[in-house]
Parts: sequence; structure tokens; C-alpha cells
Amino acid sequence: MTSDLYQAFAEILPESALKTSPADLNYYGKDWTKVLQPAPSLVVLPGSTEDVQAIVRLAQKLKVALVPSGGRTGLSGGAMAANGEVVIAMDRMNKILDYNSVDRQVRCQAGVLTQELQNFANDKGLLYPVDFASSGSSQIAGNIATNAGGIQVIRYGMTRQWVMGLQVVLADGSLIDTNKGLYKNATGYDLRHLLIGSEGTLGIIVEAQLQLTTKPAAPRVLVLGLADMAAVMSVLQTFLSEFQLNAYEFFSKNALDYLRKHRAIQAPFDTDANYYVLLEIEQNAAASTDQFDEKLMNAFESVVESGWVEDGVISQSLQQAQDLWVLREGISESLAPHTPYKNDISVLPSKVPQMLEAVESLVNTAYPGWEIVWFGHIGDGNLHLNIMKPKTLSADEFFTQCHQVTHQVSQVVQDLNGSISAEHGVGVLKRDYLHYARSPIEIEIMRGIKKVFDPNDILNPGKIFTEQ
Repeated sequence: MTSDLYQAFAEILPESALKTSPADLNYYGKDWTKVLQPAPSLVVLPGSTEDVQAIVRLAQKLKVALVPSGGRTGLSGGAMAANGEVVIAMDRMNKILDYNSVDRQVRCQAGVLTQELQNFANDKGLLYPVDFASSGSSQIAGNIATNAGGIQVIRYGMTRQWVMGLQVVLADGSLIDTNKGLYKNATGYDLRHLLIGSEGTLGIIVEAQLQLTTKPAAPRVLVLGLADMAAVMSVLQTFLSEFQLNAYEFFSKNALDYLRKHRAIQAPFDTDANYYVLLEIEQNAAASTDQFDEKLMNAFESVVESGWVEDGVISQSLQQAQDLWVLREGISESLAPHTPYKNDISVLPSKVPQMLEAVESLVNTAYPGWEIVWFGHIGDGNLHLNIMKPKTLSADEFFTQCHQVTHQVSQVVQDLNGSISAEHGVGVLKRDYLHYARSPIEIEIMRGIKKVFDPNDILNPGKIFTEQ
């Protein structure tokens, strides 16, 4: 960082909003990925939309690249600043601005934590249904910029479904207000949906208008041990035909083993299984608890008698339901100390067993001895493939070899008409694999859109695809 750059930003922001220490540059310049080293020139923390506009206009004048930064919980390097960029961190813009009880809509600033919005909705007797393990630290604008998914997509869809309007600062510093909360608005291109999932490459989200919904009635949680992978879809089909599912999650036995070592928690039941699924089921409001329990037990007995399920447990209290959720939501944290290489892939749910078998076969053949840990949102076709670093390899050697693994895995996904990034975005880590999910024509159109929105390429350059 040059003193001239610092002085230029000090003229539009208070010194308390400028960060230059090595610790701050490291903290704000990275996300949860470990492949790249952060190297920003400066961190700026705007306190208002007007601040963001001023920052963008100055960056445009100085021809300085900006990297928007939210909760920094991303897993694709989308918030990495590794090339001297200025990080624009939204932490200070963290207020819930307005709520309308008739529309059930909340207007909030970009830096509001996901969990804070969830708590706000709960206080109103409602639900903000986008949820994942990082909700306590992820920020709303980051969720929107990556179109985050999470554990309840099978019931509630992705973040996109809940965004009713966006205020966004564009690359020239101008401000657009898209859709303004309208339920029906058939007036040409919906720029709101173009900006959702754009990873900060088209504009910087400063405010969002989000829809809340009704809370599910008395959800129950089941954890089932499966005889084999093929049983996953049979169990899903059985419960979908009888119940409203809020979630249908999946994890392998070794994922549970890592979690139990990390958190020192009990297994859900005595029987060991190779694969596990977690279901959250909403009780039908028209049925009594006794009727619902009887129906639930009948479905459980049916999947056991069919040979698909070896053992299982059904929550009998809210606390037990929360404890069962830990079995799924604690996995990622338990793997982190072991340097996993992550892939976030998806296909149609019906093709998941085929994808899993093909990926395991190619990794085991090409890289014998490498451990694979699976978990994910299998009800919507999304699995997280974690390849664990062998102790005999350095991190650099391991990640270099994993680059080739990802090409092979991506080819499997392409052959099944799937996606190489289900919910974590493209960022830096997946841009070399974009062509496995998007055609050359699609990529060229996306580049053209980027050029229209950001002709000088100052907004998060090098993310999604390489520099123009």
C-alpha cells in the first residue's frame, strides 16, 4: 500500500474505517479457503450507501480493484484479495432498517448477519428459512451474492426465492433499486435476479428487501442408518409421498466418525451404518400429535421392513431435534483441521447415487489410499465431496494433485448434466472448471454482461472467470 492510496481514501472516510495492519489485511482479505494467501493493499469499512458510492467512484478514478467482503465464510475464494486490491468490508452496515407486517418483508443493510435476520423473524412469529452452519457469521449480502442454499432448500429453495428487492452500487458509483419488493412486476429484464449469484462482479449490494414466511408446525427430526447408497432415494421417495419435508440431509460413516472425535458426542444409535440421512418433517396442522406420531412410525417401520434402513431415531423433544441436527451441521467444522479439499457438486436427486459411485470409483482408482468424506443436501441433489489430505503430502502437493482430481470429477458431473458449484459460487477456485457446467456461448454472454456493468473490471476481478 502506498501512502498516496491511503491518503486518497482518508479524504472520504474516517481513519477508523481504514485498516492497514498486517493482521487486519490478513483477516479481511480472505475467506474460509486456504489455497490462496491474502494480500490486499487496504481495507475500507463503509458506514452508509453514500460511503460505498464514494469508495467506488474513487476506485474507478484511481483504477484500483475492489473486493467486496461479507462474513468471509465462502468456500470458493470469492472474497479473496490476493493481488493488492482494496477490500470493501460491509461489517459496519449491519442494521435492520424496516419491517412491514402486512407484506412480511424486511429491509436490511448488506452486513446484517444471517442469524440476526433469523432471530428478527422469529421475534415476529415468522421464519427466514435460508439456513446453514455459518449463519452466525455469514452476512446477508454475501448470501445473496452467492445465492446461498443450505439445509432447507428441498422445502424453501435458495436465497433467490426470498429476495424481493436489492439496492446495488454499480461500478460508476450510481445506485439502482431493483424490484422494490413487488410480488408482480413484468417490466422487462429483472436485474435483481441477474445480480443474485454474481459474486460482487457486477455491483456491490448495499441493501436487500427480504421475504419472511410462516414457521413450520412442530417439526420432527429423524436420523436413519442406511444399508447402502441405493437406499437413499427409496427412503426419500417414501417420506415425500407421506409428509412435508423441510430437509433431507446426508452424511457418510467416516463423516460421523470425524465429528464424534472432534466434539466428543454420542452416536445416534448403536448400529453402525455406512450412510446416514437426516430428515426434518413438518407435522400436519390438521392432524393430532398422536395421529402424526403413528403415521411417522408406520413410515419408519416400512423403510426398515423394506431393508433400506438398518436403524434410526426419531426426536421426542425440541432439544433432541437440535442435538440430532448437530450430527449433520457440525461435520464441516470437524473436518477443517485435517485440510480437506472440497467440491460442492450437484445433479438431479435421482442421479445422486450414480454420481457418488462414479466419483468414488475414479478417486479410488487414480489416487489409492485417499480418504473421501461425503455429506450434503442430498434431497436437492447437492453433495459436498471432501478429499482428506494424506499425511505423506504437503498442502501444496496435495492441492496440486487435487486440481487434476477436480477436472475428473467435473467431467463426471458434466456427463450427468450437473453443476460444479451447487451453492458456494465460482470465485477463484472453480473458475478453471466453469466450462464443465456452462457452454462456450453462455460464458461469452456472461463476459459480455460483466463488460457492460463493469467496463474497467474493478469489481472483484478474476472471480468466476479470468480477467478480460
